[in-house]
Amino acid sequence: MTLTQLEIFSLVAELQGFTSAAHRLGISQSAVSHAIKALEQELGVELFRRHQNLVEPSEIGQQLLGRARAMLGLANTLQQEAADARGMKRGTLRVGSFGPTASIRLLPGILSQFRAAYPGIEVHVDEGPDRQVLQWLDERRIDVGFVVLEQERFDTFALFEDQMVALLPTEHPLADRDALTLQELCDDPFILTEAGSSELVSRLFGAAQLRPKVRYRCAQLLSTLEAVSRGDGLSIVAEASLPPLDDPRYVKRPLSPRVPRQIGLAVLDRRQSSPATLAFIEIAQRGGRASNCPPSHLLSK
Repeated sequence: MTLTQLEIFSLVAELQGFTSAAHRLGISQSAVSHAIKALEQELGVELFRRHQNLVEPSEIGQQLLGRARAMLGLANTLQQEAADARGMKRGTLRVGSFGPTASIRLLPGILSQFRAAYPGIEVHVDEGPDRQVLQWLDERRIDVGFVVLEQERFDTFALFEDQMVALLPTEHPLADRDALTLQELCDDPFILTEAGSSELVSRLFGAAQLRPKVRYRCAQLLSTLEAVSRGDGLSIVAEASLPPLDDPRYVKRPLSPRVPRQIGLAVLDRRQSSPATLAFIEIAQRGGRASNCPPSHLLSK
């Protein structure tokens, strides 16, 4: 059993295909098939079920996948610690990000400083909904991820605080209010943005024992903004995720009482994190950010 075989096993499971894994790795499909077959023969189990052009881990394959990713993570940490002794001249860092707040406002500034300090570290960034970043952390697909705090099962590092705001069409009867309660947002159709803080929004209504009339579930914030602008419904989003320039078609109003949202970085276990991961976190906490993030919103741990 080799780390290369485990890497191929993990990637085939992630991409659900031998061909796509081969393209990602820059090797032939036959090489991928040979590696999986050799690993299956060594372990004495079938790791994948084949369904025409799609493959998925078998029951035992899914169980072993977590172990394989843990081993790959440990190997990466060992490599990073060795690289640290050489001044971190080589290595890989895998970052998970979500939404405009992390991907547009925070990440670019942090990456700029990190790459300047450690040009030999190869950075991979995967973007998805906030809940998917949490899943990637659990599955060890990423080393560090941007998350909405609090996250009790991870080691976290606070970076940035903004607030949740209500979005409504400019001509809506509630648009002239200074602030809006959750109850006032339950009378109209509601638009839930899956890519941002959907779980936080759902928890807010649940804690208040309210049920919004969810009529639209948008995968992207831009879709939510367009739907609100057309008058299709109301929404709640994070203020920092909105475009920097105001759009005359909709207005934002703070919630009453105010609902803060904290963004931070998370790792599975700080003690097992690679030097590159810890360096990335340190730069982020020092203030590596895009210029349109107000300094007063940065938090110290």
